Amino acid sequence: MGKVNPNLVRRSRREEILDLAVELFAARGYHGVSMDDIGARAHITGPALYHHFKGGKEAMLAEALTPVSQRLLDGGREHVARHRDDPRAAVRALVAFHVDFALTSPAVIAVQLHELDRLPDEPRREIRRLQRAYVEEWVGVLRRLRPELTAESARVLAHAAFGLMNSTPFLNREIPGERDQVAALLTDAALAALDPRHRG
Repeated sequence: MGKVNPNLVRRSRREEILDLAVELFAARGYHGVSMDDIGARAHITGPALYHHFKGGKEAMLAEALTPVSQRLLDGGREHVARHRDDPRAAVRALVAFHVDFALTSPAVIAVQLHELDRLPDEPRREIRRLQRAYVEEWVGVLRRLRPELTAESARVLAHAAFGLMNSTPFLNREIPGERDQVAALLTDAALAALDPRHRG
């Protein structure tokens, strides 16, 4: 049997700690969580966490949020490129992609909504840059689908759709039913906001 790559083990443990930290930040707020709290949830001493995250909570928050914003941008670009000649299909693909993210990552969304300003300037600016670029992918597709839209109007529609889809931190506990049913509701609502020809 081959040896386990220690870098893979270390990375997965690091990601596990980040996931736990995000859950705590979402539940209690950034200032309501200490390194000792995160350590207790991860079964590691608070001081030992500084071995993994030398910048403490700020470093954990930045490392949790920056890759998420990058993955959203990369995924958005991929879906737009795949449906370059069919803007309606591109909009549907973007909505499906974002709804899946929203349903699998409600804690991340809650932390992005409420705690992003806790970050130092540099990582906060980088996350905002990635978020703006992701929005512009949507704006470009919406303007191809609906040429009458100005860039500003398309941006308003995109943000309205994000508001619907990013409601999962508040909806997950309140809406009964299976994940597929919630996904269908969010998808239909977002498409109705974006595409007047959509029929649910």
